[in-house]
Amino acid sequence: MALKNVIEVLDLFDSKYVNGARVADFLSSKGINDISLNTISEDVGKTDFIKVIIPGEEGKQNGGNAPTLGIIGRLGGIGARPERTGLVSDADGALIAIATAAKVGTMMRNGDRLQGDLIIATHICPDAPILEHEPVPFMNSPVEMTTMNKYEVDERMDAILSIDATKGNKVMNDRGIAITPTVKEGYILNISADLLDVLAIVSGDYPRVLPITTLDITPYGNGLYHINSIMQPAVVTDKPVVGVATIAKNAIPGSASGANYFSDIELGVRFCIEVAKGFTGREIKFYNPEDFQKITGLYGKMNHLQTLGKGT
Repeated sequence: MALKNVIEVLDLFDSKYVNGARVADFLSSKGINDISLNTISEDVGKTDFIKVIIPGEEGKQNGGNAPTLGIIGRLGGIGARPERTGLVSDADGALIAIATAAKVGTMMRNGDRLQGDLIIATHICPDAPILEHEPVPFMNSPVEMTTMNKYEVDERMDAILSIDATKGNKVMNDRGIAITPTVKEGYILNISADLLDVLAIVSGDYPRVLPITTLDITPYGNGLYHINSIMQPAVVTDKPVVGVATIAKNAIPGSASGANYFSDIELGVRFCIEVAKGFTGREIKFYNPEDFQKITGLYGKMNHLQTLGKGT
């Protein structure tokens, strides 16, 4: 269980003064040593990007060849001060990412290590702006999406779980978490049966799937509607990406406070950890390479969907 870790991260984040350095200190106390911080300022604001690398028994950090899993906590900001007091709904991605890191650090101290490396990245901003969006307002990022992808997507990641609060919509109205189909190089592929099995096991319920469209896997900035930023890591990598969404039965604004559902966050942490165990242990696949080779042979590459397109 990850109850303690989630409580600790919720308490840490629920502060006007939280920043990347405080989060790094917290993770260091869990035995995580490889932590990098970058404070980036742009026209809309600033944020602290944090990335941790947790080496596995047979991971590349130790000279092995076990696969590396990337976990990215996507969000605009964990707070919207001064417009909102406290954590906002949008904080879920960072909450799950950091709590996952803390739990894996605790596991290592207790003698349990992953087979491969784990790279976890997110950013910490307690005062991000609010963005108008249909059907409910979202949190805007203090920096451009290209900047977020630069500091969160790592070429050493062999597959990526992209976690994002996805409650402000009318297409997935339930509680818990949902996963997307796998996206790779402009293709929306089959939903991973392995990941569905993990989700069913950790939730004790039927696995929920978040529907995404071709629009959702194109880059921000092209003027098209996106459900949110959950699939944006997929526009800058050739590795398979699966979205992990915290969901709600009603359309909840990303800028709403009091909307971080503890049980769903803890469920997200356990899901990420079980996927990390299985993927780095070569027991879980995000997609079928033979199917991908066949579809690209039949229909060609779709990498143009990873660009801003013609005339932009």
